[in-house]
Amino acid sequence: MPMSADFQRRLFPILRTIAGHFGTPFHIYDETGIRDTGQRLIQAFGGVPGFREFFAVKALPNPRILAVLRDIGFGFDCSSIPELALARQVGAASDDILFTSNNTSAAEFAAAADGGCILNLDDLSLVPKVPQMPELICFRYNPGAERTGNAIIGRPEEAKFGVSRSQIVDAYRAAQARGARRFGLHTMIVSNELNAGNLIQTAHLLLALAEVISAETGITFEFINLGGGLGIPYRLDDTPLELPALASVITGAFHRFADRNGYLPRLFLESGRYITGPHGVLVTRVINHKQTYRRFIGVDASMSALMRPGMYGAYHHITVLDKPEGGLLADVVGSLCENNDKFAIQRPLPATEEGDLLIIHDTGAHGHAMGFNYNGRLRPQELLLRADGRVERIRRAETLDDYFATLRFEPDCLIPPD
Repeated sequence: MPMSADFQRRLFPILRTIAGHFGTPFHIYDETGIRDTGQRLIQAFGGVPGFREFFAVKALPNPRILAVLRDIGFGFDCSSIPELALARQVGAASDDILFTSNNTSAAEFAAAADGGCILNLDDLSLVPKVPQMPELICFRYNPGAERTGNAIIGRPEEAKFGVSRSQIVDAYRAAQARGARRFGLHTMIVSNELNAGNLIQTAHLLLALAEVISAETGITFEFINLGGGLGIPYRLDDTPLELPALASVITGAFHRFADRNGYLPRLFLESGRYITGPHGVLVTRVINHKQTYRRFIGVDASMSALMRPGMYGAYHHITVLDKPEGGLLADVVGSLCENNDKFAIQRPLPATEEGDLLIIHDTGAHGHAMGFNYNGRLRPQELLLRADGRVERIRRAETLDDYFATLRFEPDCLIPPD
């Protein structure tokens, strides 16, 4: 959601000093806000014993942030070898990591096994490819036409993720045959969902499926993982997700499952955006103005620092520091040779001057993490507004040396045989 009044109260009075010291552009994250949201999530789902959040590392893969989340008690949802390495770097043990990937390579399976994790398989065909089947195994379920997704995830039957309804029982049987003895069940159907009903429907779907699988195979489930998808209101008029009400209904569904089946699985979530999204902003400086067929405000960041508006047409609220909301329509643009390099299109913004600071809200998830180097543009630094009020650089900006690093290597040229 557009940054909280508390975040603004602590950041805005010192923002010019921060920008003067570190330079622009930068993403800055709010430790206090992240901790508060994490604790609220734990409290909301406390009615299911053993509840745990596995933070989606892809949302904000910075070890300093992961250390904060580890301190709260979160585990980590990882999908690649670097994400596994990041989680282990901050002290995550095998039961603190859920590894979900698709089209998983032999190298990824080896990295998952080296140090251990909870292995969440995306495909029935992966079962024989696991080098050593762990005792605890999970499968990601794709309900197909049984459910609708949303604009981000799309139609489940078209998604590349997950095991189909016709395959799911066979998947668990195959894992049993290879030695698995403990089991979890997972799905991820929606993303950035503000409709609690869709999230509740996911819980009912998985709990009912668990009963079917148990009847067919005799297994019980240690955990049910509802995935992520808890949404945040990017727009000022979006209605926030009612977390306590959502948690109450899902908790009740789990306890009714226990009444019917004689045991209570643990409840897992793997939210990313909900935990950190509202607690980060991209700060960029006005460096140019252009007036042709419309008004343009040029800034020193580009789509390489935040690609969501250009990729999805996503809305991010924008504040001009120390200036009122509203004003004349303008596009806020970067310097890439791409016309979709825009943070806002025809947005009402006050008159700006070169040197003004723009605060682009809700970049604490899928912001810096989705950066890229097209046009040779370099990704910006990341800062942390600590709970003690200090501001810490937690990732430096990329340099030309970084950009050219992969062009420095030992010559290697193969001459194919005749």
